[in-house]
Amino acid sequence: MNQPLRSTDRPSLAGPSTQLTPAPAPLAMPAQDLGEGLRADRFKLSGPLFDWRRGTLLLATGLLTALSIGVMTPLLQLNGFTIVDGCALAIFAILFAWIAFSSASALAGFIISLGAPVLDAEAPQPIIFTRTALLMPTYNEDPGRILAGVQAIYEDLVEAGVAELYDLFILSDTRDEAIARAEAAGVVRLLQQPGAAGRIFYRRRRENIDRKAGNIGEWVRRFGGAYESMIILDADSLMSADTIVRLTAAMERDPRAGLIQTLPLIVHATTLFGRLQQFAARAYGPMIARGQDWWSGAEGNYWGHNAIIRTRAFAGHAGLPHLKGVKPFGGHIMSHDFVEAALLRRGGWAVRMATSLTGSYEETPPSLIGMGARDRRWCQGNLQHAALLRTAGLHWISRIHLLRGVLSYLTAPLWLAFLAVGAVVWVQQRDAVDSAVAPMAAGLLALTFALLLGPKILAGMLTLRDRDLLQASGGRARFVAGLIAEMLLSALFAPIVMLMHSRAVLDVLSGRDSGWSAQQRDGAGMSAREAWRAHRWHTAIGVVCALSALQFDMTFFLWTAPVTLGLLLSAPLSALSARADLGRASRRLGLFVTPEETDPPAIAARAAQLRGAGITAFAPRHIHAPHANAFVRLGPYIVAAQAVTP
Repeated sequence: MNQPLRSTDRPSLAGPSTQLTPAPAPLAMPAQDLGEGLRADRFKLSGPLFDWRRGTLLLATGLLTALSIGVMTPLLQLNGFTIVDGCALAIFAILFAWIAFSSASALAGFIISLGAPVLDAEAPQPIIFTRTALLMPTYNEDPGRILAGVQAIYEDLVEAGVAELYDLFILSDTRDEAIARAEAAGVVRLLQQPGAAGRIFYRRRRENIDRKAGNIGEWVRRFGGAYESMIILDADSLMSADTIVRLTAAMERDPRAGLIQTLPLIVHATTLFGRLQQFAARAYGPMIARGQDWWSGAEGNYWGHNAIIRTRAFAGHAGLPHLKGVKPFGGHIMSHDFVEAALLRRGGWAVRMATSLTGSYEETPPSLIGMGARDRRWCQGNLQHAALLRTAGLHWISRIHLLRGVLSYLTAPLWLAFLAVGAVVWVQQRDAVDSAVAPMAAGLLALTFALLLGPKILAGMLTLRDRDLLQASGGRARFVAGLIAEMLLSALFAPIVMLMHSRAVLDVLSGRDSGWSAQQRDGAGMSAREAWRAHRWHTAIGVVCALSALQFDMTFFLWTAPVTLGLLLSAPLSALSARADLGRASRRLGLFVTPEETDPPAIAARAAQLRGAGITAFAPRHIHAPHANAFVRLGPYIVAAQAVTP
């Protein structure tokens, strides 16, 4: 005990069987060849390649897009059909197909939700037999958040009587030494919880190669052989023991399942912006997820966290190679989750969603600026998927998921281009517009708004027909008011997000790498100076657009007002929505209330309680008297816990 511990030692905190990392259980995870196809029978897992569900979705998308093109074409031909008109029509067709596809999918989700079974919270837990690892990768995150989440999950597993089947791993890629010391100190305290030693593990990599995907891959190669499955969590993830057990049971029941994705709901939002996102995710998310699951089937997608994965399937088929070329398109694959799901499916494993399971949670950025910083990283990763669309052997639905990832960011500059080209078309043809074509234009606009807002209205109707859910969402009047306020505020934020995403795409295409920084998770407010600095160009563009539109004519000014108004108000909108006091005020008014606020889930409440104590006061609930001075006596183990691993 008096000898200093080397970084290669495996110290015991309460006995020889208690270690900071378990015994190695190596599992090979080769990098996959993206150019190598598989056998022709690889898609038999889910039946025919093209079934009626997918046919219905594509038919609806095609018919709506064809209808819109049929209406738009004569509107563009009033003064002849020019190259500018052709560009406008092409961009319009892409954007309208994007909207139509999403709306058709949401409509399917609405129909399914009308008869969707509700999980009985009192239903007995299934019996499970396999060992599962819960992995929480972290990079320069708040140790208090990480450790509070781990302890809350561990306590819930203990209470459920299944802790012996689960091991929790904190996989640190932290580079900041002060944060790393706090991580290690917190882990040592946490391991004094009865039974935690040998169930909770910590390791810190020497080199954070390939970021999160490399972090998970390194764990698989060192320890994956000991576990049938692994549940991937993010730094802000929480999952109840009941959900963990049911996920495990679902994996055991289906020997062909490679990945099952849950739908995480947002909790712990405090700012106005955060509560707006929390409300939207709760009100619309379940319906949209059911729609996607309806047509995806066994070719589902993966969002990188709050999902269970069969370890050997992942090791055998989801090892990511480096892409040729230089950053931002070359190098390691940043948005790894979509690609891992596609490769798992290519290997013959089902990728599904568990839309009926509750008890899966995450957090959201507290401000528009925080969301923009996160989206900048996602943008680079998703644009990489353009090069992966031609990967050999992928199921065509997997290619659809990759394409949707690309378009989720490319649509922003496309909308910007459409507005610019549309302005030119308006100037050229405004004198030719007459009463004969005005109804066509109005009808097309109405159809577009119906497709944009329809899913939100349908999701709101689902809540209104569920008495218990409606009551937990603040009651009828407050829920409807929140729904309307969310639509209005989202409309104001939309042009700001469009410019932010367009800038991100431009950065990526010009070769600027996004780097890797910790995500902003806590709301610290924003000064007027900071808001102006972040949005001055958005405001300037709004001024130019508004003045230019007004110079053309009043009609064009009014048509473009929804876009210019959001840009003109970008700085105050961003600053005000980042305030926690306005978030609390909206809560007092009953706006943007979610059931998870009205009756906080036990796992979320416990994590918040632990986090509220702060990392310096972080301590297990059931610490015994003999361990009261454990932190003082375990100094050498803190050193060992900080020791990096290869």
